[in-house]
Amino acid sequence: MLDDNTFDLRKYIRGNTQTTAVWLVLVLLIVFGVMRYDNFGGAYNIASFLNYNAMFIAISLGMCFVIMTGGIDLSVGSVAAFTSVIAAYLSPYGLAVAIPGAIAAGVAFGALNAFFIIAMRIPPFIATLATMLGAKGGALVISGAETIGVDWGSNFTKLGMEKAFGTVPWTILIVALLAVALWIVLEKTSLGRTVLAIGGSEDASTLMGLKVNRAKAFVYLLSGGCAGLAGLFLASGFGAGQPLEGIGWELSAIAAVVVGGTLLTGGLGSVPATIAGALLLGLVFNILNFENGRGTISLSAYWQMVIRGGFLFVVILFQTRITAEKSNAS
Repeated sequence: MLDDNTFDLRKYIRGNTQTTAVWLVLVLLIVFGVMRYDNFGGAYNIASFLNYNAMFIAISLGMCFVIMTGGIDLSVGSVAAFTSVIAAYLSPYGLAVAIPGAIAAGVAFGALNAFFIIAMRIPPFIATLATMLGAKGGALVISGAETIGVDWGSNFTKLGMEKAFGTVPWTILIVALLAVALWIVLEKTSLGRTVLAIGGSEDASTLMGLKVNRAKAFVYLLSGGCAGLAGLFLASGFGAGQPLEGIGWELSAIAAVVVGGTLLTGGLGSVPATIAGALLLGLVFNILNFENGRGTISLSAYWQMVIRGGFLFVVILFQTRITAEKSNAS
């Protein structure tokens, strides 16, 4: 017998068809890839896939919490580009300085978003659009619109290019620890319940005496910090701070979150399902790359945006229908 505070996985899966479908499709794609391509299940492809997609999982986790409150954060891609430049400039001092420096820069943008949204009551779309433009412009200004090479003599590149214990990329290990921490926050704390309650109804949450502003500040600080982490991964993994990167990353994060079953209107979301959504999108592109290698198809990288847009459109239509059916039933 489970008490009211115990997380019931079976009940959760039964109550969220879309989340179950994401995991099922993810498993099916993995099986398809292993059976069709010779090196798909090889250590090199798995490590490269996880290392590259760690950036997108990080920003998707932050975006998930924002969307669960009914908000949006359009600045994450530009903030990641900005923090990649900051990380590159800090790379001569090693990871001990670059890690907190890059994350702090991301959190600063999150604090700016929180101030605009909570104190100045600016709609999240407008507020984060402004910080997106500010972060993009700032990255170009401080870098001179050029990529900034990292210091290869320090230990900075070990984060993005080496593996923990010789098996798992450091980036994915850090993201896994972050995901566990955020799952605990969402499922086991009053802060997590407040985040979901705000998405259900912010006015009702306020009348109930919940600490609405504290929770909203938390999610935007978190989103900024996750974007800073993604920028750190970018600079360390590719050996340069890249001010022109990050374009469309916010759409990738939104797509991953929504594909994972989080409602755009807020009030419902899952950390594991968000990871599944990010991995699913990444896996689709990984399979397309293998198909390109076989000569079956020939798609440029620009098609990735088209595919992400298609995924997002289909899932939003699905969510709209489910929401409408629930409203009619009630």
